[in-house]
Amino acid sequence: MSDGKKKYSFSEFFTEGQYQTQVETLAVDRKRDKLSIGIPKETDPNESRVSLVPNSIRTLVGYGHQVIVESEAGSKSNFTDHDYSEAGATIVHSRKEVFQAQVLVKIAPPTLEEIDDMHPDQILISPLQIPSLTSAYIEKLLAKKVIALSMEYLQSDDDTFPIVRIMSEMAGMSAMLTAAELLTNTKGGRGVLLGGISGVPPAKVVILGAGVVGEFATKTALGLGASVRIFDNDISKLMRLQSIIGRQLHTSSVNPVYLGYQLMSADVVIGAIHSSHGRTPIMVTEEMVSKMKEGAVIIDISIDQGGCIETSELTTHSKPTFVKHGVIHYCVPNMSSKVSRTASVAVSNIITPLLLKAGESINIEGLLFHHKGIRNGCYTYKGKLTNEYLSKRFGIKNSSLDLLLTSKL
Repeated sequence: MSDGKKKYSFSEFFTEGQYQTQVETLAVDRKRDKLSIGIPKETDPNESRVSLVPNSIRTLVGYGHQVIVESEAGSKSNFTDHDYSEAGATIVHSRKEVFQAQVLVKIAPPTLEEIDDMHPDQILISPLQIPSLTSAYIEKLLAKKVIALSMEYLQSDDDTFPIVRIMSEMAGMSAMLTAAELLTNTKGGRGVLLGGISGVPPAKVVILGAGVVGEFATKTALGLGASVRIFDNDISKLMRLQSIIGRQLHTSSVNPVYLGYQLMSADVVIGAIHSSHGRTPIMVTEEMVSKMKEGAVIIDISIDQGGCIETSELTTHSKPTFVKHGVIHYCVPNMSSKVSRTASVAVSNIITPLLLKAGESINIEGLLFHHKGIRNGCYTYKGKLTNEYLSKRFGIKNSSLDLLLTSKL
């Protein structure tokens, strides 16, 4: 003690009180943020799904959120306005009224005209669909200063992509059933029955990718009796697939020479490669396609991320196929729209917990800051592009979302 003042050493100053009894504090229940959520009717004639179904809206309304649904938004999935109204949604006939909501949830990417109706700080949750993106589209989103979250890049805590997974399950099954139909004479195919019959060998199916799409495509193909070859550079995925199927399968790493050899005799090729960031890599070149059999079928499920087959081009449900080098190509990005009711319920089951988390957060910054998987899906944030792939593709400056959030909190 000197001059009545206590002297501290450096370490004492920063550690004093560490082990003293603390004052008891009561937990304070933080007030939840009540969201207004807009569900517009999709204008794309090839889109039959809806982003949220009545059962999910019942849950959201129960938590105090307001859900605004444009009239007939769910009609193509056989959900009526009455179903939504009974679930607690507000039915409106004005699109602009829906677009005034804090959160806009769409099952298809917004059009340029729809972006005009958005407002700053609005949260957009929709697919990204990289092949159809343009620099003008991105610039318009940036100018509106919306927070855009891509459905296909949202990650769960185990680093999987739940929207992609559930859509992949449907796509894998639908792809094989579609391929079986395209092989018939009436669809311009080789007139081959996918599973074959007694005394006639089955069709040969080559599947690129041993992920979820590959898994369900393999299960469906084997169930129909087809002969299957699976290619993937991740050997652990091939091992996992064999374990799930419960028997030895014809698998291989992606060796261009061996893959080309298998493609020459293939009746069906399924492109099922998924990219965690940006575009999928090209696995099959145009030269390989040119050597395939006349009337063979290619279904590129990876087309929503650019496609893994060089000859693939975006198609729609109204005109789903085109022929190149004598090979039928089916490259519809929203394949699950063919089974719109099932797909709508599946997407809604995943988006609803995300919206509930958003309501529990103080603000969107808090939600993004505490959930790495949601940050992974964010590609524009209040006028800043936060996706590195899109930055390189369009030559637009990329900003670190982590730094932007840190500066806001």
